[in-house]
Amino acid sequence: MLNVSQLSCERDHRLLFENLSFVVGEGEVLLVEGGNGAGKTTLLRILCGLYTEFNGLVDWQLSQSPVYVGHKPGVKDLLSARENLAWLTSLHQISVTAAQITEALRQVGLRGFEEVPCGAMSEGQRKRVNLARLYLLDSQAWVLDEPFSAIDVAGIASLEARIDMHLGSGGLLILTSHLPLTLSRSVKTLRLGQ
Repeated sequence: MLNVSQLSCERDHRLLFENLSFVVGEGEVLLVEGGNGAGKTTLLRILCGLYTEFNGLVDWQLSQSPVYVGHKPGVKDLLSARENLAWLTSLHQISVTAAQITEALRQVGLRGFEEVPCGAMSEGQRKRVNLARLYLLDSQAWVLDEPFSAIDVAGIASLEARIDMHLGSGGLLILTSHLPLTLSRSVKTLRLGQ
């Protein structure tokens, strides 16, 4: 579903990575590792078409664009959790019902927070609002940058269960994480900065 060939990127006259080639198929996980500044986030943004200054080939074979969840919460402070999810899903040209949003928020442990402005939430709660998109968007490919940061143990377990369900239905996952993964699938690793 994803074929990357001879991918190279330089930022600010510094080579981040060179001649990366890899394939990620249905039900597979690719963990991108590396120290700070190794180019992990840049690679994920390239894969999602959010950064275009690179050489090489990125070939997705998908019916819909991949879902990208960045390492920052990515929500609007003045909007409620419900309003943020309606806005975030509209960016993908998908309309969702209030009941679907309520269920997605329940799945990430935010039942009762539907109308709370995100600016009044903790960093972990804001991150969970953003991750609730994974329950609303029907994309085969997820690209997640540090999805486990700022969320507690229960949130991590819930997200891992959702990831396992996604992979079991033929989805694929590319992610960065500084935490060890406890997924039911084997994980391929791509190490940057060596």
